Order: sequence, then structure tokens, then C-alpha cells
Amino acid sequence: MSDLMDSGEENIIDESMNEALSRRYLAYALSTITSRALPDVRDGLKPVQRRILYAMRELKLNPDASYRKCAKIVGEVMGNYHPHGDSAIYDTLVRLAQSFSVRYPLVDGQGNFGNIDGDSAAAMRYTESRMTAAAKLLLDGLDENAVDFRDTYDEQDSEPVVLPAAYPNLLANGATGIAVGMATSIPPHNAAELIDACLILVDNKNAELDELLEVMPGPDFPTGGTLVESKETIREAYATGRGGFRIRAKWEKEDLGRGTWQIVVTEIPYQVQKGKLIERLAELIDAKKVPLLGDVRDESAEDIRLVLEPKSKTVDPDMLMESLYKLSDLESRFSMNLNVLDKGAPKVMNLKEVLMAYLSHRQEVVVRIAQHQLDKTLARLEVLEGYLVAFLNLDEVIRIIREEDHPKSELMAAFNLTENQAEAILNMRLRSLRKLEEMEIRGEHAELEKKRDKLEALIKSPAKQWKEVAKGLNEARKVFDPETELGRRRSLFGEAPAADVGDMIAEALIVREPITVVLSEQGWIRALKGHNNDLDKVKFKDGDGLALSCQMETTDKLILMSSDGRAFTLGGDKLPGGRGAGEPIRFQIDLEDEHSITDMFRLNPEGKRFMASKAGYGFICPEADLVSARKAGKQVVTTSTDSPLFISKVAVGDKVAVIGDNRKLLIFDVIELPEMPRGKGVKLQSYKDGGLLDAMVFSEADGFVVTEASGRQRTFPDWQDWIGRRAGAGRMVMRGFPRSGKFDG
Repeated sequence: MSDLMDSGEENIIDESMNEALSRRYLAYALSTITSRALPDVRDGLKPVQRRILYAMRELKLNPDASYRKCAKIVGEVMGNYHPHGDSAIYDTLVRLAQSFSVRYPLVDGQGNFGNIDGDSAAAMRYTESRMTAAAKLLLDGLDENAVDFRDTYDEQDSEPVVLPAAYPNLLANGATGIAVGMATSIPPHNAAELIDACLILVDNKNAELDELLEVMPGPDFPTGGTLVESKETIREAYATGRGGFRIRAKWEKEDLGRGTWQIVVTEIPYQVQKGKLIERLAELIDAKKVPLLGDVRDESAEDIRLVLEPKSKTVDPDMLMESLYKLSDLESRFSMNLNVLDKGAPKVMNLKEVLMAYLSHRQEVVVRIAQHQLDKTLARLEVLEGYLVAFLNLDEVIRIIREEDHPKSELMAAFNLTENQAEAILNMRLRSLRKLEEMEIRGEHAELEKKRDKLEALIKSPAKQWKEVAKGLNEARKVFDPETELGRRRSLFGEAPAADVGDMIAEALIVREPITVVLSEQGWIRALKGHNNDLDKVKFKDGDGLALSCQMETTDKLILMSSDGRAFTLGGDKLPGGRGAGEPIRFQIDLEDEHSITDMFRLNPEGKRFMASKAGYGFICPEADLVSARKAGKQVVTTSTDSPLFISKVAVGDKVAVIGDNRKLLIFDVIELPEMPRGKGVKLQSYKDGGLLDAMVFSEADGFVVTEASGRQRTFPDWQDWIGRRAGAGRMVMRGFPRSGKFDG
């Protein structure tokens, strides 16, 4: 019993829990990063993808071969190379076959491999597949020692560490993956453009990024669409390896006659499922969030055809699409994070670094293939030289073979042959002893010597190696010729939306209705429907009454001016409804109790307002400068406790009339007032006592007209007698002027 306890104690490791967990979690994280999530910068593949292609090669499923059941391929991969679940392997195989998922499919599938609607593929026992020409280009060179091999998980076979990759597959097909603490997201690109960029770097390793972007301007998604990022944004993404690309659906306006039309969407953004997109558009219509859209239907067959019907023929199609881009996946953003495995370690690389890493791999592949061919050439030359010795000493060679007990060693000793040469002579057929065969051997020997010299020169010369790399890239480019359906660019470039398009969209999404905004004396605000409201019949809370009102539409902006000179902006669609008493204005704006709202009006972006304080200072302010998105508003007029904002009126005309508490009137030219977005203003009128009582801007052509308390308007023809210079004291008002001393009763 004690012996058992002693042997058990020998297996106990004294280690802290934190250290044990950290070490084991780190091992798991590294395994996830290197064996699952991140692609290799050299061939752009993850291990499961690489193993699928290698297994298909071993099964001889070349592009011209017959299809084989996917179940057979999955079983081969799982049994020999990838000890994980069959569903994960099959899902990867299916994605490699989907033309809407990868830019250049590596698997040629036959059967149901899913569709862009989001439907899944049929079971692996029903589908068949083989490799594509693009996949074969990745594998070319494996028989010539182009890359290293390693043992499989059960050490019963070997598999390539990386594929030779005759084209930059990492960027051509892209990749996505989530590891432990990091992720990768690489958009697909046009292979021919990538090869052109590589050829630039082959000629000039110091080529700038801008030179590469001239031939490779951006991603090329398999589902097409329109890229709407600026060139500056795209350049920044490729310069840092991080960024994003906005891609929009491609559409066209289709005329139906008699002024009616519809929009037809022919391409949708990458990785957007058409079925879910249609569901989302239908939900928006039901929820009345897109008042410009009437209906959506799917008329797709092999090609995508989504039909969008406008609510009416007067709808602007561009505005309709802008609203849908904002609310649905008709516009999506694909993030780029060029996080890849470089020499076994994760690293975020920029465009040039990725291409240079790939080209370095291709240079190594070229050298290894050349060395492999040289070794075979030297071995064949060795054998041929032995054959020539045999022909020159044919009688003696025959004698040794017939009479000696150990002909191999005797041949090696007699003619100074190597073991390989002696073995080759002993295995030679009698028919090869004819004279013609000797001439063929001498000819082959001469050809191989030329090949040997050429290969040796290639191995020693980096310049020749890069020339061979360029030759291989040009050969691969023929498969991705831009003139073919496979190679043509699918994603086009468009202009980014204007900066103010967001406001236009927001306005387009609002149902346009007339409203009358009412603000009570106690600060309660509400929006009554229509413009024909009898405000005398509007009910208020006990002790409350009407203070201000304004007619506008739900698409308009409402400006409120406070006594401390601030301007607040509210959207007409955001105001509380007319039922009940509304809600306190202080719920929507940050207005202190000691201040109040002095004016309320509909925003006219082209209009101007005359602002004046009680102390008699004022200026002209463009209404566009009053807009503020802040709840605290925007300070426009500089005021003080004894000089609050007193006047805020429309500034239309060429004359300004001001009147003080002393009932003195002064009229001067409006050009004497400065126009500015904010400030205190200039002095309007001089007072010994009191301050400004009222002010207005009027047109000389219309005359000087005031409104009495009864509502009757009265014109004073001799008003020119009160014209003076700004900041003067003015004269007592003319006979018959309203007792209130105000211009509007």
C-alpha cells in the first residue's frame, strides 16, 4: 500500500492554479490561432481548406476528372488529415464551391450547394465535386519538392505545410476568422489586378503603394455591387492593413410607361442573404418606416432581380434608394483586418507587405523546384554516363555479367563506376544494346547538360529567379483573364454620398403633414394637426393660456429663442401630439427656470432674423446659424440679467424702426446693422431712462404700417421725418400712434 502511495506522489506536480490555467489557455489560444482561424500569408488558406484540396489531389479529382461524392472526400480528409467533425469539413468544402461566397471557387460542385437566399447545401451523400482550375494552380509543384511536408496527426502519412500557390490567393479569395483575442477579415480582390501589382513589385521592390493601387484599386466582391468609399479612405486601409469598405447594391430605374417606373436591384452586397434582405424590406413597409416605398417582390431566377415599387411616381428614385441604404442591408460595410500568419506568427500587414511575403514564397518555390529538377537531371546524367561506358566496353561488360559471381562490384572496380551506374547497367535491356540507342543516349546526355547548366545558373542568380517568378505569374494570369467571365471585375466604384444626404434621408422618411405648434404660458408644448385650428378654442390647464403659436409641417424645424439669447432646435415630427396638454418644453430642451421662451418660429434656412436685447443692442442673424443639435441649444445673443433677449423678428426690408420706453421713435437703414451668427450687436437707440420697447424691419416701398390693438392696420405717410442715424435718440412718436407704443398692437 505504501509503495502505491509513493509511486502516486511521484506523479504529483506542485503548481499554482493561475500558472497552470495560464499555460494551458495559452496553448489552446495558439492552437486556435495557427490551426483554425488565421490564414497563411503564402497560400491564403487555413489548414482545413489546405487539407481538402490536398485530399482531392490525392484522389486525382482534377478539373477534367469525373466528379466524386463529397462524402468520400470528407471521409478522406477526416480520416487522413483533419481529425475533426465531418460537418466542419463539409461546410468548408461547400463554401469553397459557392460562387457567391468566394471570388474564385476552388471546388467545382455538382448538386445543391446552397444559394444566396441563405438555403443550406444538400447532405454530402447527395453532392459531388472536383477541383477547379484555380485550385490546381495552388497545388502545382507539390511533386517537385516545392514546399515542406510534415507528418499527419496519426503519423501514417504526410501533408504539405503550405501550398506552392501560383497566384496570391490570400487577397484573391479573402478570408474571415475569429481566434482567441484576435480576428481576421480580408475582402476578396481581382486576381488579375493582384498579379499586375505583383509584377510591379517584381520589377521594383521599392514601388510605392499608390503605384500598386493604380492597377489594384480596391476589393472585387463575388456578388458585385458598388464601392462607395473615397480613394483616400481606401488608400489608408491598404497602408495600415485596417479599415473598411462600404458596398451598395447595384440598381437601375426601369420605365413602365405613362410616367410610372420601378427600381430593379441586380446585385446585392457581399455576404448579404437575399431572403433576409427581402424580409427586412417587407418589415420596413409594414412598419411604415419607408413611406417612399410601396412594395417589394423577388423576380430572381439565376440572376438577382429584386423589384422595388415606389409609393407614387413622383418619388425621387435616388432619394428612395438613399433611404433604403440607410435602413437595410442594401448597403453594408466589410471590415478589413489583414491579420495573417507570417512565418507561423500572427501579424497585421499592409498591402505591400502581404504581396512581398507572397512573392518571397514564390521565389523560394522557384528555387526548390529548380533544385529538384537539377537533382533529377544530375541523377539521369550519372546513369547516362554509365551507359556510355558500357557501350564503349560492351564485350568486357558482357563477360563480367556472364562469368563473375558479383558483377556489380566487378563493374564498379573495372570501370570506376558508381553504384547507381552499375545498377543501371545490370538492369539494361538487351534491346538497348543496339547502335541507335547509343546515339539517343549521347543526344539525351547533351540536352541534359544544357538543362543542368541552366538550372545551376537559375539557382545562383536572384535576377533569374525573379524572372521565373514573373513568368509563372503571367501564366497564372491567363486563367484569370479580365476578358473572361471569371476574371472580369464585378465590383465597380461609385461616388460616396454627400455629407448632407443624411438630413435629406431623415426628411424623406418623415410623413409630411401640416401642424400648428402651440406653446402655453406655463411652458407646455404640443402639435395640433392642420393649419385651420381655432386657437381660441384650444384648451389649457387651469391658470394657463396661449403664449406662442406657429404653423409648420412635420418635416420642418422649429426654432425657440430663450430670454438668455439661446436658440433651440426641435424637429416637427418630434413634438408631442395635440391630445391633452402636451408636455413641458423643458423635457425637450435644457432651459433653466429663471429663463423663458420669448419667440418660436419655423426655420427658414434662407431667411434672416432681427435680434435685439432690452438694452437696445441688436444685429441681423441668418436663420441657418440658429440650428443646433444640442439639447442645451446654441448661444446666439449676448445678454445680461438686466438686458434679456427682447426682439426676434423676420428681417425683410430695407429700414429698421425702433421705439423706446420713452415713446421716442427712430428709423434708419438696415445696412447700418451688422450681419453675424452671434454676439451682442450694435447700439440701436440712445436712452436716458428705460430701454427698448419694440423694433421691426420694414420695406420703404410698402410704407410705415403699424397694427393697432384691434387688429386694424394704420399707415403713417410722413414717417420719413423720423429717419436718422443709428444710435440716435429719435423723436416722439407721431400723432395717432398706438398707446401701447408697439408696432404690432
